[in-house]
Amino acid sequence: MKEEGLTLKNSYILREFNTIITIVAREITLFFKSPEMLIITLAMPILMMGMIGGNMMGIAGGESLGAFMLVGMIVNMLFMVTVMGMTSIVDDHETDFNQEMLVSPISRYSIVIGKIIGATFVAIVSIVGTLIVGLLMNITLPISQLLLILALSPLMCFAGGAMAMILIGLIKKKQTANFAIMLTVMPQMFLSGVIIPINESNLILLILSRLMPMTYCIDLVRGVTGIETPMFNPFINFAVITILTLICLVIGTFLFARSEKNR
Repeated sequence: MKEEGLTLKNSYILREFNTIITIVAREITLFFKSPEMLIITLAMPILMMGMIGGNMMGIAGGESLGAFMLVGMIVNMLFMVTVMGMTSIVDDHETDFNQEMLVSPISRYSIVIGKIIGATFVAIVSIVGTLIVGLLMNITLPISQLLLILALSPLMCFAGGAMAMILIGLIKKKQTANFAIMLTVMPQMFLSGVIIPINESNLILLILSRLMPMTYCIDLVRGVTGIETPMFNPFINFAVITILTLICLVIGTFLFARSEKNR
């Protein structure tokens, strides 16, 4: 009986793992079959870092602001592109692909995790565009720091993807979902310290920044890479990000499964 139970457990784990891999492969394939998505992913850093960041460097900080801004933009792109990539679930809702997956004997978490990992791949590709723009602006980072950022990138992406699932679980129209996601992501870009420090923020902005997951992501990366003295201990940042990600993942998956079930 024990051997039979162990076999069933191994079969279940293997099935869920295969589900995740299949969904990830599908998301990556769709990305490469959509040239416009690749262009947008590489062009976005030019618009956000080249224009906004370039003006900020010219106003206050010059080269001393370079590494600070580059790290902030890398984390911002990881977070933002992952969140935007999760809107593919809305497309799958409209084509009934979600329904086909949900009727199969697989975990809802495997579906969501596969989607997040697929969006993570696209987000990591966006780092290339950000680094190219940084190079053109004469801003570079040591290989050791880049490797640290790369190692932490899945955590940043999962935080963004899990947060996006809550919105997607509540909204099923793509235009509305895109608008809601932009309203969620854009304030974080300006209030979480992507481009300018937030240590001296006033009371209202300080409270808002502490409620935003991206604040802890950026503070963690800048702290472990030594770009800036972090506001919080890296272990605290890591714990907060992990807890927020798990909470959002559970709530978002529940809302996603419920919305598909109630169609």
